Amino acid sequence: MSRIFLDTNFFIYLIESASPQSARARYLLRAFAARRDEILTSVMSVGEVLVAPLRNHDHILARRYRQIFRGKGITVLPFLEQAAEAFAQIRIRGSIKPPDAIQLATAATAGCDLFLTNDDRLFGTAVPGIHFITSFEKAPI
Repeated sequence: MSRIFLDTNFFIYLIESASPQSARARYLLRAFAARRDEILTSVMSVGEVLVAPLRNHDHILARRYRQIFRGKGITVLPFLEQAAEAFAQIRIRGSIKPPDAIQLATAATAGCDLFLTNDDRLFGTAVPGIHFITSFEKAPI
């Protein structure tokens, strides 16, 4: 059993896409459930995925996103003061953008084993509290 943090793009693939990334996202979610992994994301992911549906007045899509985040098996983590400290450390070390730093800091303070993203700018980033950062395709599942 592992603590796995899913970045925003995972949910977009899961809900909106009919691409190979979508199939991979569905496969990973089933594999995580079978292994009884703890699936985590942050409130930042919720906000990010709701932008397009709300802008486009797509209430059905917005509802689908809200349902997945409220569903069984996914924990949405808040951005707490402890995460703010980690955020600052991440931001001063390099060129990681604020939304990505919020995601990484939230995952780090939760003590995640694996941070999954398809943002290649984050691969290889060393963040205390996260054991491994990789893409969905390379996830060791």
